[in-house]
Amino acid sequence: MRRPGEPLPEVVARYLQHLAAERRLSPHTVDAYRRDLESLLQLTTGRTLDTLGSPDIRGAVVRLRGQGLGPTSVARHLSSWRGFYTYACRRLGFTANPCVGLRPPKAPKRLPEPLSADACAQLLDTRAADSDAALLTRDRAMFELLYSSGLRLAELAGLDLADVDLASGEAQVTGKGRKTRIVPVGRHARAALAAWLPLRAALTPDSTALFVSRRGTRLGPRSIQLRLQRWARQAGLAQHVHPHLLRHAFATHVLQSSGDLRAVQDMLGHASISTTQVYTHLDWQHLAKIYDQAHPRARRKN
Repeated sequence: MRRPGEPLPEVVARYLQHLAAERRLSPHTVDAYRRDLESLLQLTTGRTLDTLGSPDIRGAVVRLRGQGLGPTSVARHLSSWRGFYTYACRRLGFTANPCVGLRPPKAPKRLPEPLSADACAQLLDTRAADSDAALLTRDRAMFELLYSSGLRLAELAGLDLADVDLASGEAQVTGKGRKTRIVPVGRHARAALAAWLPLRAALTPDSTALFVSRRGTRLGPRSIQLRLQRWARQAGLAQHVHPHLLRHAFATHVLQSSGDLRAVQDMLGHASISTTQVYTHLDWQHLAKIYDQAHPRARRKN
């Protein structure tokens, strides 16, 4: 049995280094892979990873379910294990991937109840109370940008001053896998940012961060979450509001108004269009209708 705090096997350490250095995944993501692989070592009672077969992986999955993990968490573990073994077979001399052919338990797709356009307007138009007017101006700029451009929380927190061009109405965003993309910045977001920038300059002449704290340091993801929750309460919204909900609202509202699934996919930075479809509350029947209206080969002649 592997003891807590015991060093990771060399093969796992090399894989994590590969994720960080070659695939350029974030420290948060690499840490998630590490925890999943530590779990596999615990579940297989200390056996070396190159000796495991498909029955061992199935047994590990069963034990995870027995510990009360839901289908989504189990699927994430299995995906992490499969990724490790794929790398190990290619680079570390492993002879077989015991995860091949194993399917994770199916999980219902649970989406948050989307914020309506009216609720978004109520949130963003509210005059929140705070003793520091500069922070209120900053918060409004952050939340307008989240909704205007469909950013992830980490993308918003990681923005630098040089990433936003108010003249062109665009921002360069660094997303998952450190991939960059250009997103539009709407009129309301540009106005909110223009109001924030002079105040930001007074708080920090040196920092490169777009959004900073009262002390002039980069504002972290958790601080942004707490400020948004506070803002939503003052706006009188009964629904629990978090940054990802504004990204979800952006995707849903733009797709409902435009029907352009590919454009929304690009703006969200999704590698797969199926991920974009899950973000919306539009079903495939609705999307098929859009397809029938737009695709030349789908149009029927009378």
